[in-house]
Amino acid sequence: MSIRDRGMIKWNAASFMPQVFEQQREMFKDQERQPRPLLSEFDTEEFDQRIAYAMQYKLAVKLSVWADGFTSEITGAISRIDPITHELRIEVKDGEFEQVAFEDVVGVKVVS
Repeated sequence: MSIRDRGMIKWNAASFMPQVFEQQREMFKDQERQPRPLLSEFDTEEFDQRIAYAMQYKLAVKLSVWADGFTSEITGAISRIDPITHELRIEVKDGEFEQVAFEDVVGVKVVS
């Protein structure tokens, strides 16, 4: 072993690299976040009408759902509207349900 050899010290710098990569991923993810879309009263009434129509005729809907700065889409049949908890219960697959809060819905499209 020479005087210039640092032994295990030279490998300690690589131990923090996964943390740096994770921080960079979070930073880029934060840059892609969007503010919650502002909906008018007209928009929310139209969403209500589309949901009622889809439930009456047993049609599927495609909901645009805003959560934590990102918008995702959920497609399925609305099985229940809970006015107490302000949530929609959507059957995405046979026997598989998802709960969506009213205030998180930013778009409703009836799928035939």
